[in-house]
Amino acid sequence: MTTPASPATGTEQDVPLPAFESVEDWIGSYFLPMFRRPLGGRYRWCAQWWAHAEAVSRLTALWRAWEAMRLEPATGISDWYSAHLGHHLPILLGPDGPFCQCDRSDHQELDPFRAVPVDYDLLEEGQGGGDEAEPPASPLPGTGDGG
Repeated sequence: MTTPASPATGTEQDVPLPAFESVEDWIGSYFLPMFRRPLGGRYRWCAQWWAHAEAVSRLTALWRAWEAMRLEPATGISDWYSAHLGHHLPILLGPDGPFCQCDRSDHQELDPFRAVPVDYDLLEEGQGGGDEAEPPASPLPGTGDGG
């Protein structure tokens, strides 16, 4: 006897459970013990990794990809190394990455880039409203008349 298909998914497939329940578990039990580098100079890490939004995003992406690719036969983990870890690790641990101002004992938060609200009126003025680009109504200030 077969069980009916799940109404939520419409399939009878068993979804494998993740090896780790959270990115925090994966980092503590797999990532940190596995990937070790000499800290300082070229490699940076922050014990408060969870306080760096970019790091959380990248580490979560690595964990989710690892969970999926660990189940693929033959080259799954090898593909994970080349397609995912090889891309994110140099950014995460690099001198310009999210931990760039942190050291072994001190967490330093980076300030976000500054942004001003979008001025939609200014954007509409710049578009001209027509199908063809219109020349500026007058020369830019300080440029004279070009002659």
